[in-house]
Amino acid sequence: MLNYSTHIKSIELPWVTFVHGAGGSSTIWYKQLKAFSSSFNVLLIDLRGHGRSKAPIYERIKNYNFSNIGDEVLEVLDYLKIQSTHWIGISLGTIIIREITERFPERTLSMIMGGAVMKLNKRGQILMRTGVLLKSVLPYMILYRFFAWVIMPKKKHIEARNLFVREARKLYQKEFKRWFTLVAEVNPLLKYFRFKDSNVPTLYIMGSEDHMFLPSIKKIVSTHQSALLKVIENCGHVVNVEQPEAFNQEAIKFLKQIEN
Repeated sequence: MLNYSTHIKSIELPWVTFVHGAGGSSTIWYKQLKAFSSSFNVLLIDLRGHGRSKAPIYERIKNYNFSNIGDEVLEVLDYLKIQSTHWIGISLGTIIIREITERFPERTLSMIMGGAVMKLNKRGQILMRTGVLLKSVLPYMILYRFFAWVIMPKKKHIEARNLFVREARKLYQKEFKRWFTLVAEVNPLLKYFRFKDSNVPTLYIMGSEDHMFLPSIKKIVSTHQSALLKVIENCGHVVNVEQPEAFNQEAIKFLKQIEN
């Protein structure tokens, strides 16, 4: 089972489950923990091959797709007897949350999608295809640093960029290649998610400087009745790290509106 940690305020309070992105770990939520655990029960999860979810079994698993990864997340919820939860994800973690919600809407109270990835634009697709070609010849950290810089290019993004690079160093090269291939093949799934409204209360929190992903989220929110968008100014892709106070404020306000 995946590594997890819980912060329980009261058995009567709802759960909020945090899902990180590729190359990260549950430690990226360190600027959220105090704010959310004062009003909710909090569950932090390390995805397979990330953080402390590095048991030998994950080295033997060859089948990497978002359904399998979602099932591993749900296994933790089942073990803890959590019937339903609010989800908060960042970057590629938002795809996992959306995929779980598509298959098991009864497990989802709401979704908060930070730096959401719902479309790889032409630039992103070219970069991913190039990465697939080069992943066998270049050290994975060179690729990861390059992609981190493309997604978070400005000087002010350096804290978030460095955090993700530090976490990525903890990945095995084989694990990085598996996740990279998974992301490179995700566009058909994302196209379906853009077309179909989840009918679950959803808040997208995006940085105004998230140039690769913000345009597609604006289009989604214009057609999905269940979705809202909050754009944080002077902020890039990793909104929970770059602007934690604004992220926490908007997310908690949204959750409390749903609960009330």
